[in-house]
Amino acid sequence: MKPNEDGPDHAMVHPPRRRGVLARFRANFLTGLVVVAPVGLTLWLIWTVTGWIDGWVLPFVPANYQPDRIFKALFGEDTAINLRGVGVVVFLIFTVVVGWIAKGLMGRSLIAWGESLVDRMPVVRSIYNGVKQVAETVFNQTEAKFDKACMIEYPRPGIWAVGFVSTIAKGEILAKLPDDEVMTVFLPTTPNPTSGFLLYVPKRDVTFLDMSVEDAAKLVISAGLVYPAAKQPTGNGATAAH
Repeated sequence: MKPNEDGPDHAMVHPPRRRGVLARFRANFLTGLVVVAPVGLTLWLIWTVTGWIDGWVLPFVPANYQPDRIFKALFGEDTAINLRGVGVVVFLIFTVVVGWIAKGLMGRSLIAWGESLVDRMPVVRSIYNGVKQVAETVFNQTEAKFDKACMIEYPRPGIWAVGFVSTIAKGEILAKLPDDEVMTVFLPTTPNPTSGFLLYVPKRDVTFLDMSVEDAAKLVISAGLVYPAAKQPTGNGATAAH
């Protein structure tokens, strides 16, 4: 009888092949890249944006109050420090002061007078109104936000998509629809959630999710790769073992 014919129990068992040096190097590099890349890109973006704001704001600062002039006066002529971020501080202070003035009666009157002048300029009026609408949508603190995350069958029954419920359909829209309860659902695209579709869906066809709107947005942006962690049970619904 041949050595390997005694049965499966006597078959030779090969030890698992060890990964090569290059394979381990590649795995470690990819793992480190996942950690380093987000941090590096974030720091680079902050550094670039602050430098852009400095380059735009600092020319409006009087020469005697420029950061390099102040440091040379304090520490000597040979001192040269690239103090990035001063323009950001000046811009923040200036914006806060403008916002404080705009809330007052004189500020509101001045803004209304300026907008009345802009409305008389055909091209400038269109640009100003468009930018103003975008700014109010993005930065207005009282603007309504998405209520809940949901799922709807789209683009056909049996295929589900993640959406966001904004409001309940009202007015003429609701009057023209056959259902009494209709939800306004924004269906974002992946990976750019700023574009999408505005859908009016009967409430009975909307499946609400327990995850937050932020977690659902992460799920959409990552194309399903970043899934929100399951919530821990509160313990009230735990059943006794007996």
